Amino acid sequence: MPDVTLYNYELDENSYRVRLLLSMLGLTWKTVAVDMFPGREETKQPMLALNPRGTLPLLAEGDLTISGPEAILSYLAKAHDPARGWLPQECAAFGQVAMWLHFSATDLAPAIAARLKALFETGGHETHLRAGARKAFRIMDDHMTFRHFDGAEWFVGHGPTLADLTLFPSFALSRDYGIDHDEFPALRRWIRRFRGLSGFQTMPGIPDYH
Repeated sequence: MPDVTLYNYELDENSYRVRLLLSMLGLTWKTVAVDMFPGREETKQPMLALNPRGTLPLLAEGDLTISGPEAILSYLAKAHDPARGWLPQECAAFGQVAMWLHFSATDLAPAIAARLKALFETGGHETHLRAGARKAFRIMDDHMTFRHFDGAEWFVGHGPTLADLTLFPSFALSRDYGIDHDEFPALRRWIRRFRGLSGFQTMPGIPDYH
């Protein structure tokens, strides 16, 4: 039996982030399905006994339990990537990856909320959420445009890192609430490259981009 257990909702964007890294690291894991919509099971006992924050995803390995996608991704990269590619150790690259992980948790919050509103009729003002998502994607697209001018293909350094992995789902899933990917050509090129990585797995809503 695998020692890693992921408490997961299949359509949850943050759960998908963790599944992506688990797969790309070549790990095996057990999935425990949590009824996030409509059941809100993550906010009820016994899930609250495991994670008092009442959020998904939740990862358990041995006696360790971690919540929060950024914390989980950082832990998995530190614990299971001896090459240190996903979480670089060089100070400048480490800081830049941490910056994009923070961006994912903050600036991309409107994108995550806009998708949830479109799929599950959750709260929030649709127009404002979509505008916030576009603002974040514009920052990302501009960054990758300048990176392309410098001959680089990834958000940080010369290979994929947690920066790319944490940013990928929000943009890739944004057509669920009406974002036209043609508005962001640099991101379109980037997600094609990301889809070609070993261990990539998709989920409903991710475009093919043949």
